[in-house]
Amino acid sequence: MTASFITMRKLLQMQPGAPLWPEGVRVVSFIPEQHAEAVHQLLARAYETGGGHIAPFALWWEELKSDDEYDPALVFLATDGCGSLVGVAQCWTSAFIKDLAVAEGWRRHGVATTLLQHAFDVFRMRGAPWVDLKVEVGNPSEAECLYRKVGMTPMDVG
Repeated sequence: MTASFITMRKLLQMQPGAPLWPEGVRVVSFIPEQHAEAVHQLLARAYETGGGHIAPFALWWEELKSDDEYDPALVFLATDGCGSLVGVAQCWTSAFIKDLAVAEGWRRHGVATTLLQHAFDVFRMRGAPWVDLKVEVGNPSEAECLYRKVGMTPMDVG
């Protein structure tokens, strides 16, 4: 049986205010040599409880960096005051959010919301008319609620 997904879309018509990062959290540039393994670990932990799956690091990293839509500038990292990774939004050049994950202790603190808003801003500046993502049907309902809260609307189920 194959999983079903809901495609959700955020239209990028209006210019919002700057994302307000939670206290002690900031966005940092993705440096593959420094961050790739930590990103993989965060995604693996998130998918254990939130559905989905991720390949072992070597395979995941090779597939990611060799994908035509991969751009390291579109991997958005949120770190705490000590520089520890607390969240990631990994996006494709087609204005698609491939992965979004927040460390368990940082959930419900606005990290995911702010990462999404940051991604929307970057794609708006790149001239994208919208941003899409897919959420697995049956994924914890909090995920779909979060996407609706930031203005995303369901497009289809596939």
